[in-house]
Amino acid sequence: MTASFASDSVTVLTGMYAAEAEYLAAGGPGAASFGLLAPFFAPDVVLHQAEALPYGGIWRGHEGMEGFFLAMSRVWESFDMAEQEFLATGETAVVLTQVRARARSTGRELAFPILQTVKIKDGQIAEVRPFYWDTEAIAGACAAVAPSERSTL
Repeated sequence: MTASFASDSVTVLTGMYAAEAEYLAAGGPGAASFGLLAPFFAPDVVLHQAEALPYGGIWRGHEGMEGFFLAMSRVWESFDMAEQEFLATGETAVVLTQVRARARSTGRELAFPILQTVKIKDGQIAEVRPFYWDTEAIAGACAAVAPSERSTL
């Protein structure tokens, strides 16, 4: 494990979050091209979201990631990643993000942390596992939202 590899992982992550901000600023799902984000994700990327969330489930591949972003946009009117801290060692990175969000269906605002483990392989994100401190509070803020269509690709 080298410091260079760790800094490469952080470079991939900061690049992806910058591309995500550009994607959302351009209108996000349905309006902007997922092509802004695609280079940062392996074609067989897997995203594991907590089942208790309106966008819970396992999202696979680029099509799954597009579906995930669409599901998120249906749930959240705003979802701002206020602060982020990165720790990368080898192929694994940990990202601590402080989020400020407003639920589309209820208008409720929340501030909460998300801790993600991210596997990076060959310069792309291969797997993401987010961990929420309080999924019940998040799901409750979005209570009027029906469960999302989950990707089974």
